[in-house]
Amino acid sequence: MDDKSERERRELMKLILIAGALALFLSLFGTPALIKALARRGYGQIIRDDGPSSHHTKRGTPTMGGIIIIFAALVAYLVAHLVTQSSISTSAVLILGLVISLGFVGFLDDYMKISRQNSRGLSGKQKIFGQVLFASLFGYLGTRFPDKDGLTPISQNLSTLRDTSITLGVVLVVIWIALMVTATSNGVNLTDGLDGLATGASVMTFLAFVLIGVWEFGQSCAVAASSNCYNVRDPLDLAVLAAAFAGACTGFLWWNASPAKIFMGDTGSLALGGALAGLAASLRVQLLLIPLGGLFVIITLSVAMQVIYFRLTGGKRLFKMAPLQHHFELLGWGEVTIVLRFWIIAGLSVALGLGLFYTQWVAS
Repeated sequence: MDDKSERERRELMKLILIAGALALFLSLFGTPALIKALARRGYGQIIRDDGPSSHHTKRGTPTMGGIIIIFAALVAYLVAHLVTQSSISTSAVLILGLVISLGFVGFLDDYMKISRQNSRGLSGKQKIFGQVLFASLFGYLGTRFPDKDGLTPISQNLSTLRDTSITLGVVLVVIWIALMVTATSNGVNLTDGLDGLATGASVMTFLAFVLIGVWEFGQSCAVAASSNCYNVRDPLDLAVLAAAFAGACTGFLWWNASPAKIFMGDTGSLALGGALAGLAASLRVQLLLIPLGGLFVIITLSVAMQVIYFRLTGGKRLFKMAPLQHHFELLGWGEVTIVLRFWIIAGLSVALGLGLFYTQWVAS
């Protein structure tokens, strides 16, 4: 690594620390102010009557907490660059645009539930339409804006643990990215059913993306040309963005852990899912998102399995309730016990994903 690359690495490592720490600070100390503002306006959680009876005590808890997560991550990312006088990357700007757009869809859903005082917000079709629309726009714009080396924020090749030689082309890339973003944002949304569950799992996954971004930069073809180097655009700045979201989620978790003082709502869950999918697409590790977000995948599959089994058996249920976390609630497990054990699953999934990522690099 030459002196210029070493200086750049140190500068961007400083960015990672500043962004993560500032986002944590803003979220940790900004959430109480948001809780008070939401409570004054009566923006409380609406609880479904057919949900676990233990959840009825949560009725009225302020929701839309995703606002502070998005705000803290955005401000921390921008301020970190301002302090270090470094330029922001196109890749990060596109992901932030996706996050804000999906957060807006979630906000509309949350607001409609609150204003109607029932659990019906946007219809399923309306929500999916918004997700697909903004995800498709992200996918298309990601294949534009090449840098001086010809690298675009999103590759037109399919990526597993790294880019493959399978060329999809713009149309298939847009479809694939739309599917990724929609599936991930809905997966986080389904996981956000117990205090702190989705938030804690998201922190682990964002930290994994920090490590992946730093590693890809250190082994990039521009820095250390070799047979297994990475051709990824802006990997370290994407690590900065991931650190900002990890910090923002960690600060929010202090207030979202049981007993939660605030919920992230669809405002937060859809936005975080978009951030995770956007990072996976931009870092060229699209299919690695499956093990990295293993808990989200498991919980989403539990819902799909419940629906399929219900239809095939004429009304019988595979689980007492879906998503999976509610099945264990009805078995008598305590909420904190479920969250801690599911966090262990999330941590093991992240470790598996990182292990696969590193093994592929060693073997290539």
